[in-house]
Amino acid sequence: MIEIKNIHKTFGENKVLRGISANFEEGKNNLIIGGSGSGKTTLLKCIVGLHDVTEGEVLFDGENFTHMNFEERVPIRKKIGMLFQNSALFDSMTVEQNIMFPLNLFTDMSQSEKQDRANFCLERVALKDKNKLFPAELSGGMKKRVGIARAIAMEPKYLFVDEPNSGLDPKTSILIDELINELTQEYKITTVIVTHDMNSVMGIGDHILFLHQGEKWWEGSNKEIAHTDNKELNDFVFASKFTQAAKEKL
Repeated sequence: MIEIKNIHKTFGENKVLRGISANFEEGKNNLIIGGSGSGKTTLLKCIVGLHDVTEGEVLFDGENFTHMNFEERVPIRKKIGMLFQNSALFDSMTVEQNIMFPLNLFTDMSQSEKQDRANFCLERVALKDKNKLFPAELSGGMKKRVGIARAIAMEPKYLFVDEPNSGLDPKTSILIDELINELTQEYKITTVIVTHDMNSVMGIGDHILFLHQGEKWWEGSNKEIAHTDNKELNDFVFASKFTQAAKEKL
């Protein structure tokens, strides 16, 4: 489990996060949602240590990550997998080399062991035998799957995902959501996803944290979200439906 306690983050005079607390549970898809500028990506970066918090604490299974120095954080960072919004693949590396990158950095595995692990991860994301392709030869959905394969290469205990469906068509988005959900449940990963995709929210949102103007505005499950009377959340959740309805009348 990941616990965040009273997280504040300020950049100069700009207060981006204002006292956010929540628990993200093992084996669940924990979604962070909110409008542009609500602070959701900043919160994700604070949790993984890419930003230092101005105030508050982040705990990984009871270990206070916030108060650790760089070396003390390494064992926890080895348990973290990340999928960035644009997949962040190295263009000069093959698919296989991209997946093996964290294994080269953080493990003493032999070359054959790393090869076996890369093959396993590729097969798990339905990209068997794509080892020697370069990112430029892949579709957007395939890049996302390679990014997921690299993220699970170290058998992470915690998985962080930033806008996994950005730039993807609806069908591919659903496939990516299903894959993340399967991996989360299969390996009992604590998964934290930043998204604005309402299909993801309603499809895999076990636990949802809604941010508004840097504050926690609502918290619950996808089953509860449809029955909330929170105005800002309703405006955010149903805006796309209203937009689509308006288009259909034209």
